[in-house]
Amino acid sequence: MSAQVSTELWDTFHSVVNMTSRELQEWLSVQAAGQESEVVPDQAGAPLGRHVLQVLGKRRTDLTEDDVQVMRRVCEIVESQRAEHRDPQAGGADWRHGLMNIGHDPLKPA
Repeated sequence: MSAQVSTELWDTFHSVVNMTSRELQEWLSVQAAGQESEVVPDQAGAPLGRHVLQVLGKRRTDLTEDDVQVMRRVCEIVESQRAEHRDPQAGGADWRHGLMNIGHDPLKPA
């Protein structure tokens, strides 16, 4: 079932998610490698990050309502986190890594 995605949400999501699919996949794999259990590459990382990766791989017309909810949530998280820390260094490594888990690298040039 396809969901309607506004141009505004589509554009905002693709602007706040500034990591490529490949960068995000590699990052999620690296993050998961530190855990004790062996992770299947397609299941590496937090569920929200994996869902972002799935959304990045879809055409706008193929998005589900769950995808749209994830897009909204990611936009809200990034916008609220970045509002507090305009300087990319301001939040520290944990802050940066948390944002990278959902596809936003604050150190990446805009």
